[in-house]
Amino acid sequence: MTTENTHPTLVPDYLVTDAEAAALKRHQARREEALPAPRLKVAKRCGVMGGDGEVSIDHPDRRFAKALLSDALGTADPDFLEGVVTQLIEASLLPDGARDEKRLNFLLSVIKGVKPRDPLEALLALQMAAVHEATMDEAHRLATTFRDIAERESAVAALNKFARTFTDQLEALKRYRSGGAQTVTVQHVHVGDGGQAIVGPVTRAPAAAKAAAPAAPALAHSAEEPMARVAASSATAPVEVRRRRGGGG
Repeated sequence: MTTENTHPTLVPDYLVTDAEAAALKRHQARREEALPAPRLKVAKRCGVMGGDGEVSIDHPDRRFAKALLSDALGTADPDFLEGVVTQLIEASLLPDGARDEKRLNFLLSVIKGVKPRDPLEALLALQMAAVHEATMDEAHRLATTFRDIAERESAVAALNKFARTFTDQLEALKRYRSGGAQTVTVQHVHVGDGGQAIVGPVTRAPAAAKAAAPAAPALAHSAEEPMARVAASSATAPVEVRRRRGGGG
């Protein structure tokens, strides 16, 4: 399907808003930051895209074409480059076996957007592109299925699986790039006067468990003879004090 832009590229009397000017500036910045990777081109045969149309790198110089595309895939191995391009072609085939240039370059653009730093990241980006394409295919099948309940349930199940897989792949890419390091968040906690701060997880027992808690055990009977009572010391015994009457003995 080909869509043509019917809007003119330049409108003499059009007044550009501040938001549009800012968006255009951001767009130009993204284009400058993007890798100068070339596109892939599918040769046309007999005026149509043939199922066995030859795929080549769309660049006038073959040396720079391979170097630029290899750099975008995070590799310097020509065999790896050829293998990835072959897998992209197979993943982008139409149901009738034809090679779709737009679909092929879309999958390639997903890999470019990830900006892989090594071949492993490039392969993971390739899988993410393929899974996303499959997700959208199932979304289309769900949208075009109305009366067949079994077909809709199958599409929903497949759509959910592909969507979860894509999320898992994205998390795997993040972990791989971070080296598996865990992020620790430190928060400041203010404790008022008389309060106590608890560090670590706090587990509270349910009210029912507290009510059912066993009472303290009673003292057990002992067959041993009790300890003898110690008599009071003479030093602590009461002493009778007599008052002396005045004048007398």
